[in-house]
Amino acid sequence: MIATMLQNPHISEYLLSLEPDLPEYLEELRETAEAAQVPIIRREAQALLRFLVDLRRPEHILEVGTAVGFSACYLSELAPRASITTIEKVPAKIAEAKKNFARFGKERIRLLEGDAADVLRELSARKQVYDFVFLDAAKAQYGVYLPYLFSMLAEGGLLITDNVLQEGSLADSKFTVTRRNRTIHMRMREYVGQLFAWDGLTSVLLPVGDGMALSVRRTKERENGEKRNEE
Repeated sequence: MIATMLQNPHISEYLLSLEPDLPEYLEELRETAEAAQVPIIRREAQALLRFLVDLRRPEHILEVGTAVGFSACYLSELAPRASITTIEKVPAKIAEAKKNFARFGKERIRLLEGDAADVLRELSARKQVYDFVFLDAAKAQYGVYLPYLFSMLAEGGLLITDNVLQEGSLADSKFTVTRRNRTIHMRMREYVGQLFAWDGLTSVLLPVGDGMALSVRRTKERENGEKRNEE
């Protein structure tokens, strides 16, 4: 029922019509990225991100997967006082993101260059803490990133994982997925399983955009309360 409703183009158009307009520079950046076929956060996912930022009011944001910088710029509009760190490894995207950050006055966004697993390992070793994490990078590596992200997620912090449903193929048998997509299909399934089984996280998967998983790190108070109830 939910999938059928969300696939209805009239409902999608109506829901998107309720969203406030983007600042002119962000609309321009979106159009440029789409014209160049650079994947950026979908409009439906953008709406959920806006709501979650307003709800949680984060102070320290980590984004994994900068691309051309659209979502980092968007997050800076939603949380103008938050510190924002974003990670990217593709040289062409790094150059484009730097250009966009400079052009739109976003120099305060901290762009870390390199393979996300290596950068996250280093950040974790430094005991960095973030209360809001947006994961939108190499899908097959999500499971590799998770231990580092969890170690840096503040109590009560929110981890948002984008593009989890893989155009709906995640629900399909691996044998119905084309051979070239089977590895990412298998790894995404493993990642979702990790999220829902991870001790210390409470997760939900929403059919928004291409699927967004929301995971909250439980507080020690709640963890202790659950243990007392079990006893």
